[in-house]
Amino acid sequence: MEYILDAKNKKLGRLASEIAVILQGKKNPDYEPRLPGKDRVIVKNIKDIEVSGKKERQKVYYQQTKGYLGHLKKKTYREVFAKDPTKVLFMAVLRMLPKNRLQVGRMKRLIIEKP
Repeated sequence: MEYILDAKNKKLGRLASEIAVILQGKKNPDYEPRLPGKDRVIVKNIKDIEVSGKKERQKVYYQQTKGYLGHLKKKTYREVFAKDPTKVLFMAVLRMLPKNRLQVGRMKRLIIEKP
């Protein structure tokens, strides 16, 4: 089944958790935890997504550089969202899915339309 979600005026975390449940296949009556599921999710209007409180200034994304110890890069939510709004939702959903061999296949069924 294909779900089309509109991100306009929705909170980032609530939308990401709803997408994670759909991608796991938990909305189907024939849910099996060991199977990746069949549902696809298409998200529209990603540029109109919201975060609550002071997260826009205070939320930080960390990235460790490869090969060099101690090189920790930090970016705020504003910087990441300004560069690529789809990356914010993609990372939120990725971190809400179980960390196992099914994670990559489930993320391939998430389609975020570019603004």
